[in-house]
Amino acid sequence: MKVIVIGLGLIGGSFAKDLKRLRTNTEILGMDSNQDHLKKALSLGFIDAEANKGDLLDATMVLVAIPVDVLVKELPKILDAVGEETVVFDAGSTKSLVCKSIKNHDKRRNFLACHPIAGTEFSGPEAAIENLYKGKTNIICEVEKTAFKLQESALRLFQEMGMRIRYMNAEAHDKHIAYVSHLSHISSFMLGKTVIEKEKNERDIFDMAGSGFESTVRLAKSSPAMWTPIFKQNKDNVIETLQEYIQNLESFKEMIENDDFEGVYAEMNNTNKIKQILNGIPLTK
Repeated sequence: MKVIVIGLGLIGGSFAKDLKRLRTNTEILGMDSNQDHLKKALSLGFIDAEANKGDLLDATMVLVAIPVDVLVKELPKILDAVGEETVVFDAGSTKSLVCKSIKNHDKRRNFLACHPIAGTEFSGPEAAIENLYKGKTNIICEVEKTAFKLQESALRLFQEMGMRIRYMNAEAHDKHIAYVSHLSHISSFMLGKTVIEKEKNERDIFDMAGSGFESTVRLAKSSPAMWTPIFKQNKDNVIETLQEYIQNLESFKEMIENDDFEGVYAEMNNTNKIKQILNGIPLTK
């Protein structure tokens, strides 16, 4: 079995690490536009060698873990180069434009549109860790457009890695993920910006910031090179979520201005139900 990982950062590298642990007889080859990433991946040992375009022809699987703006340009070329029995899947945080980019491709049947909802705020090959995907949800879009035999081989591996599988159409994925992922990152970046601009003394920020601030602003350490194209591709949904978020912030601000602290309490108390949702406890009416 030969697997090619295109993009050797956190997502691709963690996939390669799990694959090497789970299927020890697999040959894992890597491709990356950043030669330093390629060298680091080789030194860390989660790929066996550098791949070239010719290797795509007889690969069993190809994971494409690159920024979504590059993905929509490169995916058609990757499909051009793979063999009839190769399954290609991605890890992009947007799905509509990715699926549209290969909608009429002759090898559309070889592509499985995936979004494993896993990651950390760190990037690069050094950030790759084992078991990143264990217990995480992998959203798959347009599964009916992938050849059954090819999708089955990928799904089997995802399940070995401990991922939960959920199916969704690409438009619904992009709308929902704007709320539960993209908005979180924007909030974190803007909180970090607000604090940096207001608290000019870096020592004060370091000394006074508690665990609440640290956990909330954690995502602001994420890669702008990865997240800017995501916001661009999912622009309409991101704007809609931001409008609702800003409206809620304005309403909360007005309650404080008007000394409506009963309203403040009620808002926070009503939102506390998020604890039940995140713990998997059904809400009672």
